[in-house]
Amino acid sequence: MKSISKTYPLYKTIDEAYKDFILTQKHPCVMAKTLFMTDNYHLNVYSSSTRTEDLKHLIKDLESFIDQYDFESHNVESFLAVFPFEHYESEVDFEKSLWQTLQQLHELDDHDWDPSVSDDPEDSNFSFSIKGRAFYIVGLHPNSSRIARQSPYPTIVFNLHAQFEQLRDMGSYQKVKKRIRKRDKKLQGHINPVLKDFGTDSETKQYSGRAVDSSWKCPFHKTTKVI
Repeated sequence: MKSISKTYPLYKTIDEAYKDFILTQKHPCVMAKTLFMTDNYHLNVYSSSTRTEDLKHLIKDLESFIDQYDFESHNVESFLAVFPFEHYESEVDFEKSLWQTLQQLHELDDHDWDPSVSDDPEDSNFSFSIKGRAFYIVGLHPNSSRIARQSPYPTIVFNLHAQFEQLRDMGSYQKVKKRIRKRDKKLQGHINPVLKDFGTDSETKQYSGRAVDSSWKCPFHKTTKVI
């Protein structure tokens, strides 16, 4: 399959492309490197980020991911939804698509919002919820201004919110965060200005990777479930 990215060579598999992106190149996220070195990542490929049938499959795969995860353990795992047939010329285009996808996933979801986090995207305690579990979302695409997010293909990474709470409980969160941001600054020259700790500002500003300004409003809105 031919890579959409202008900077990536041909790969035998999409999985190989991501291993190169995370492990071979100077990726700053030490957690991502650990995930790929230990095979604690779940990479699934979808034809479209807007087609209902594809998103139904994505929700089912996320449910399986949640079901297999041991919430009592200290393991860290991530779910990557990869869309190799899509291309975005600008960060704004990708951002719009990302939030459209998350909105559609929410409207297809048959579970209530995770009660441990806010469902208001303007709230500093907001996290995206699917199948009753909160997730921190990371959008990646080849044309991102952030080097760390210039993935081979458009991708949505779903990180369980509970994992970050476990790191805080273990006293490891601040150490890991400082190490990642130090590596990111070395790679890019500065960290992403929208990065904030959970509870100090809405994390929605971080999802797409674009450096949004203070006037930016999250387009997501929670809907009422009709069971």
